[in-house]
Amino acid sequence: MSGEAESERLERGRARLKEITGQSGEKVMAALADVAPDFARYIFEFGYGDVYSRPGLDLRTRMLATVAGLVALGHAKRELEVHIGSALNVGATREEVVETIMQMALYAGFPAALDALLIAKDVFAARDAL
Repeated sequence: MSGEAESERLERGRARLKEITGQSGEKVMAALADVAPDFARYIFEFGYGDVYSRPGLDLRTRMLATVAGLVALGHAKRELEVHIGSALNVGATREEVVETIMQMALYAGFPAALDALLIAKDVFAARDAL
């Protein structure tokens, strides 16, 4: 891939990430800069520049799917916090987030869903405090 194409993917990814997460995504990327800058670039280019920028699903749907996937993993607290907030940023309601998490109890188990609901509660409370 040419440098120009990579640069376009990187800039598209940065713009999409900012649209979804606001500043929190930039902070995560900056935190990786001194340990794994290439990994940070991969997240921008592939994750947000390619996958999150695809047509076919709106951002709200993509973020609810992301929340579901992170609940199913059962070990991604930090990512789940960020992506629950991101789902709210792009138009998902708190009720939709809760229902998505509850749905995952069938596939990821009740402990994973319970942990995720408590994370969602904390995210909602933090937003209310602002």
